Amino acid sequence: MIRVFLVDDHPIVRHGFAQLLSGEPGLEVCGQAEDAASALEALPAAAPGVVIVDVSLGATSGLDLIREIKQRLPRVAVLVVSMHDEQLYAERSLRAGAAGYVMKHEATEVIVRAIRTVAAGSVFVSDAVSLHMLRLWVANGAPRDGSPLDVLSNRELHVLELIGRGMGTRAIAELLHISVKTVESYRARLKEKMNLRSGIELMRFAIQWTVDRPERETSNEP
Repeated sequence: MIRVFLVDDHPIVRHGFAQLLSGEPGLEVCGQAEDAASALEALPAAAPGVVIVDVSLGATSGLDLIREIKQRLPRVAVLVVSMHDEQLYAERSLRAGAAGYVMKHEATEVIVRAIRTVAAGSVFVSDAVSLHMLRLWVANGAPRDGSPLDVLSNRELHVLELIGRGMGTRAIAELLHISVKTVESYRARLKEKMNLRSGIELMRFAIQWTVDRPERETSNEP
């Protein structure tokens, strides 16, 4: 029996996954959490074999949670199931310690196969991600003609996402429990790395990226 723990900040999504997995032989949902803190508290007692994590968890990046899980429970496999663009997040997730990455729009059988694969100690990603990562390795880790977002750190990408949601500097600082000055430093680095001349250009880019993502991500083919 593969025990699966669900971490997602949307209750409807967690409920949907729980229902989906309950009908699958050999799979059992052993717990759920809406954020990183409650997940880390519940995981030891739940004793899962696989933890399903989303990339976005409000104040905490799912990538940070993956690292924490692997530090505390190294034998537990982490599978990222997210709506976020796999071309941007899959490699980051694997580097953080995840064993697989699946888009939420995938068919039920794909998600179940991914769970069984990572539980068995293997890695599960789409063919497109495998090819993308192979190209990066051939190029010695230097992306060729990649997105400007590839140069951003995980935290910078998280801040960009929050800016795109319309959050101001102070609101981001409060959500992430960091100082306003630190957020301003992130904003400055974002402008520099993406060659944006002003805060207005940064906001426009972030909002446009956030608006465009659902269309791109739901149109991706495995």
